Amino acid sequence: MKILVKILLWFIVVLTSITLLLYIFNFDYLITAVRTVYLNGHTTAFLDDYKYFANRTIPKSTTPQPWAISKDYNSVKPTAELENWHQETGSVAFLIIKKDSIWNESYYDGYGKDSKSNSFSMAKSVVSAALGKAIMQGKIKSLEQLVSDFYPEFADGKTATMTVGDLSSMASGLDWDESYYSPFSVTTRAYFDEDLDKIILGLKGESEPGKSYKYLSGNTQLLAMCIQKATGENLADYVSKNFWQPLGAENEALWQTDHKGGMVKAYCCIASNARDFARFGKLYKQNGKWNGQQILDSTFIVKSTTPRFADSPEYGYGFWLSNYKNKKIFYMRGHLGQYVIVIPEDDLIIVRLGNRHVRSTTGNKHSDDFYGYIDETYKMLAKRK
Repeated sequence: MKILVKILLWFIVVLTSITLLLYIFNFDYLITAVRTVYLNGHTTAFLDDYKYFANRTIPKSTTPQPWAISKDYNSVKPTAELENWHQETGSVAFLIIKKDSIWNESYYDGYGKDSKSNSFSMAKSVVSAALGKAIMQGKIKSLEQLVSDFYPEFADGKTATMTVGDLSSMASGLDWDESYYSPFSVTTRAYFDEDLDKIILGLKGESEPGKSYKYLSGNTQLLAMCIQKATGENLADYVSKNFWQPLGAENEALWQTDHKGGMVKAYCCIASNARDFARFGKLYKQNGKWNGQQILDSTFIVKSTTPRFADSPEYGYGFWLSNYKNKKIFYMRGHLGQYVIVIPEDDLIIVRLGNRHVRSTTGNKHSDDFYGYIDETYKMLAKRK
């Protein structure tokens, strides 16, 4: 018994010492990380982790607009290969929208059409849309407006010429470690820390902005801060008023914050469902128009879905881009394989939400599962009567 007591006391001393060291060296956010992720059986952020954070609510539309349902809804079963993809990657939702009607829909693991899950970096596309709206309203001058107009902290050195467009197109040149699995990366700190603004305002210029593409989540967070400064509204309210409401979202969404009532994690973390996420795909497919109303300027849509840099054709302004089988594709993409894939020439939207993705085995900028979902969708469409 005495040995057990000694072991317990030793364990308490070690645990207390580690905790104190984490606070002393400013790594206390790791306590939240361990409690939220590892103690829930995960090694990285996961679909339902929004339940463990503070959130701002994006209310559902006061005039909801349900999606039309195709007359041959779910008449074609998913291919065996598609089901293999779903099993391998832990899909929870798969949605095929053809000609603005839901043609095929599948849910897994207890999820349904109203179930929320974390969008992760799909939120970056939403923030870019908010930038377009702020420009359209004249609250931000253009993509060329300097970030230092909103935050003088970036008025000197390499960041002096950094623009909001550089942030949206991932060309800021900021020093940011885009590592999701390292506990000591700034990305991990931003996810679990309680003062996002302080982290972002402490960033420095690493290279000249506006010259090349480098995917950094900190870009989107700083962009969101600029939008809030320009509009005088918190981003969740701004997105609700200008998108969630007019697009007729049927369910409320939640947007994780760094602390209660704090800043949204703009680079990630809108929790919603496949049907409501798909509305942003439809809005961009329709060049910014919704029910006859121009929600976003069409020229901004075109710019967003066109590569900024010739040597980085996979990205525009807030959207991923692909030319697959001679079809122009743009899409929203998030950690673990969250997708809203838009193929305008075929009037097609594909939404996939789930627990894992399959990285490219060929060095391609797009994941293997991304191509798999597209290929199997076309096989299903070919079986239509």
